[in-house]
Amino acid sequence: MQALSPTDSAFLWMETRNQPMHVAGLSIYTPPSGSGHHFVSELLAQWNQYPAAIAPFNLRPVLRMGLWYWEEDKEFEQDYHLRHLALPQPGRIRELLAMVSRLHANLLDRNRPLWEMYVIEGLPGGRFATYTKMHHALVDGVTGARMAANSMSLTAAEIKAPIWAIPFGQHPAARAKSKPPGLLEQLGNAAKAGKDILPGIGSGLWDILRPSDDGATGALPFQAPPTPFNVEISGSRRFASQSYSLARFKRIGEAASATVNDVTLAICAGALREYLMAQHKLPKKPLVAMVPVSLHGETNVGGNQVSLLLASLATHIADPLKRLNRIVESTTHAKDRLTKMPRLQKMAHGITSISPLGLGIVTGTAEKHPLFNLVISNVPGPRETLYMNGARLDEAYPVSIPTHYLAMNITISGYGDNLGFGYIACRRSVPALQRMLDYTQNAITELEAALGIAATPAPKKPRKKRAPQ
Repeated sequence: MQALSPTDSAFLWMETRNQPMHVAGLSIYTPPSGSGHHFVSELLAQWNQYPAAIAPFNLRPVLRMGLWYWEEDKEFEQDYHLRHLALPQPGRIRELLAMVSRLHANLLDRNRPLWEMYVIEGLPGGRFATYTKMHHALVDGVTGARMAANSMSLTAAEIKAPIWAIPFGQHPAARAKSKPPGLLEQLGNAAKAGKDILPGIGSGLWDILRPSDDGATGALPFQAPPTPFNVEISGSRRFASQSYSLARFKRIGEAASATVNDVTLAICAGALREYLMAQHKLPKKPLVAMVPVSLHGETNVGGNQVSLLLASLATHIADPLKRLNRIVESTTHAKDRLTKMPRLQKMAHGITSISPLGLGIVTGTAEKHPLFNLVISNVPGPRETLYMNGARLDEAYPVSIPTHYLAMNITISGYGDNLGFGYIACRRSVPALQRMLDYTQNAITELEAALGIAATPAPKKPRKKRAPQ
C-alpha cells in the first residue's frame, strides 16, 4: 500500500454528498470518414480487450488508523468503470451538457478505483463524446489533462490502448513497489523539507493575520466581499462550456502588455461583473479569485503538486482596460513573491494561506467573511490535433469542483488554437449559469474595443453550447 500525501488525503476528508471532490474532462470527437454508424460500438469492443488496469486506475482508497492509503483492487471490473450512453433526441450540445451536469453530481464509489469513463453517442453528424471523471485525491487537473493527452495519438492511423491500460509514471502509486528509503534517508529528507516548509507556513500565516491595505497591489485572504457564490451548496450541478479563439486572447495581451493568463482572468472578471449586475448583486469591493499554480515543472513527483495565488478581479472598475491593468498588478505582485520560494515553500505557503477555509465552512462564517470568492484555473493543453482510434478530437472542456461557499468554479483548458471555458456551479445557488457564456463573449469584445482591436470574424457555422435550463 502507498500512503496518500496530506494534500491528496484532504480531498477525501472534505468530500460529502453535496460536495463531491472529483474533476472531469468532456471531449467531443468526429469519427473518421467512412467509419459508419457502428464506430462507437467498435471502439468499445476494442477497449473491452483490456479488462485489467494499471496504476493509478486499479487503486482504491482504504483508511488505516486514521490515514488514507492506495490499495490495489484485486476484484477490478472494467465494465463498471467504462459506460456506454446515448443522448436523448434531438441530441444537441444542450442535451450533452444536461447529461454531464447530472453525471458530475454523482459521487464516485470508494470501494472501487476512483474513476469512471462514459462514451456518449448521439450528437449530430455522428459525433460522440467522452466524459471522464477522476477523484482529485488521485490526480490534479494538470496530471489529468496529461493522462488524457497521453492516451491519444498524433495521427489518425495510430491505435492506442485505453487510458486505464497506458503507463503513466508520474503518479506516486505507480512506484509503490520500489524499495522504501531507509530511516536515515527519511530523517534527512524530512530535515531538508522542513527548511522550506516552515518558512512557507510562516509567510502563509502572515498573509492571514496582517492588516489589509485598501491601496495595496496584491490580494490577501479575507479581503473578498460576500457574494451569491459564497453560500452553502446543494448536490445538484449545472455545467456550461464554450471555446474561444486563443489568437484573440494573444492579440489582447500583446496590445495591453499582459500575459494570456492575465487576459483570461480579465475576461472572467468582465463576465462575472455582468452576471452579478444582472442579478443586482455586484458588490462595491472587487471579487478575489484563488488561482492554482502548477508546480509539476519543478519536480517529477506525482500527485497534487500545486500552490496558489490570490488575485483581485477588479470587478468594481467599469472600464475594461483599467480592470485588466489592475489584475496585472495584482497577479504580478503575487507571482513575484512565489517565484522567490522553493517548491515546498510555495506549497506550504499556499496551503497555509487558505487553511481558515475549512473552519469557515464548518462554522458558516465563510458566507459573510469569504477567504476568496471563487476558483479560476487555467490548465495547459496540447497544441497538436489529437486522435482517438482514428476519431479527431474537436473540442475539450474541463469540469471542476464547486464546494460549499465556493458555488462556482471556472476552469479553462487549451487545445489547439482554442481555449475551452468550463463553468461548473451549484444548480440552486447560481441561477442562469448559461448566461456566463454570453457575458464571456461580451467581455472579450469589450476589451478588443477598448484596445482598438478588430474582432475576429465569426465562423460560418458557430456551434453554441448552452447549459440545460
